[in-house]
Amino acid sequence: MRYPFLLFICWLAGLLSISAAQRSSSWENSVVSLEASRRSYDYLQPWARRQETVTKSGVVIGPRQILTTADYLHDITLVRVQKNGRGPWYSAKLAWIDYHANLALVTSADSNLWSHLKPASWLPKPMSRGQVELVRWRNGRLESFQGDIQQWAVKKGKLTWVDYLQMEVSSEINAAGWAEAVVVDNKLVGITSSHADNRCTVLPAPFVRPILQAQNQNRFPGLGYFDFVWQKIENPDILAYLKLTGAPRGVVVVDGGLKLGHASPIQPMDLIVKIDGLDIDNEGDYQDPDYGKLSIENIASGRLWANRSVPIQVWRSGELKEVAYTIPKVDYADELVPLAHYDQEPEYLIAGGLVFQPLTEPYLRSWGSDWRRKAPFRLVYYTLEKPSVEKPSRVLLSTVLPDRTTIGYQDHRFLVIERVNNRPISRLNDLAEALKSPVGGFQVIEFAPGESVGKLVLNASRLEDATARVLQHFGIQKDRHLSSP
Repeated sequence: MRYPFLLFICWLAGLLSISAAQRSSSWENSVVSLEASRRSYDYLQPWARRQETVTKSGVVIGPRQILTTADYLHDITLVRVQKNGRGPWYSAKLAWIDYHANLALVTSADSNLWSHLKPASWLPKPMSRGQVELVRWRNGRLESFQGDIQQWAVKKGKLTWVDYLQMEVSSEINAAGWAEAVVVDNKLVGITSSHADNRCTVLPAPFVRPILQAQNQNRFPGLGYFDFVWQKIENPDILAYLKLTGAPRGVVVVDGGLKLGHASPIQPMDLIVKIDGLDIDNEGDYQDPDYGKLSIENIASGRLWANRSVPIQVWRSGELKEVAYTIPKVDYADELVPLAHYDQEPEYLIAGGLVFQPLTEPYLRSWGSDWRRKAPFRLVYYTLEKPSVEKPSRVLLSTVLPDRTTIGYQDHRFLVIERVNNRPISRLNDLAEALKSPVGGFQVIEFAPGESVGKLVLNASRLEDATARVLQHFGIQKDRHLSSP
């Protein structure tokens, strides 16, 4: 009696396999492969560059429109598209990209590419639970992997510090996170953005579609965020201190107005109880009609976006007040240590053998994936600080290339600059200007308080010759690359 049962199980497994293959095969004319060649920089030697090529997936979503993630599409020199998993590659180009949202659109003028390709249809309603498929071309074969939706979460994006709505899917797929299509019932649910420990993070349709629709109408302002820091209320004494009446609710602001130039009406010790008419609980969540409890960060990055004015009700000085808050647009320059510098060469300036660079996270990532532990502690500490009008960014002496002019200084590196020739330094352009005005014939470089070295002094009359020697000896083409002032 066992054999008929085993035959039935085998038959059922084969039927399910055929069914899955049939479902995934319907995507062979909607899923494509992308190849992007780009310039890659060594931030420890910012004058050096190399070429790097990555392959990822894309989904046809409209006439001559391919959706993919923005990841690894910065500083590109060539984009190509392949359909059907094999055959010719077609020249393409970036039509639009938003790094903070991690979204990009690719297009091509080659009509041969678009023949037989079919735009995907979006899933009309979001799924909170259930099974999905992850589809991609690999080694000339259309692969399909089953996945299970684990949760929806408002969390930090891969290329930004802003929190926005994402979906987590568990799957046995390997080496994913390269914009694989996530589908169900021949409808597009989203595209993957990262993968770790059998779990994929997915940019879901409710986040992606409104952005694309607005962008197609040239009215997407960019993602927004709240430029104040809030914390949950776990100790009821906080509410008692604030003299809140009624039921416990809201989150307390501990710091506000962090974006330079943004006039924020939110003040420290404000208790935020309502945003855009939505009640805020003690965890910093509001009740979303589709997803249940979500963080208030989703209001700025998903519901409203940048430059929108939103009413915020706060408990301040023992009474309720409503203020009009304009959501600022996210920008990498909003951080003292910028998260990224896309589509531009790294900045540097060489004076004698001294190499100066901006302090950025790409520079710190030169220490590897564990850079927060391995990079110089004082440099990592600056990532916790916020910019100010006086110090919107920082410049450091990254290394000293040996020359007779800099004898005795060759071991100095990773030092943050405070002043040069009595001028405060925040950017490399400040440094370039300061070096034009020596003090008594000397270049005087002062470092930030607490550094191991107080100052360096160089003979200004010898600096130009020393720079020329260093460039020739190390094969460096130019002594600087500066951004526009």
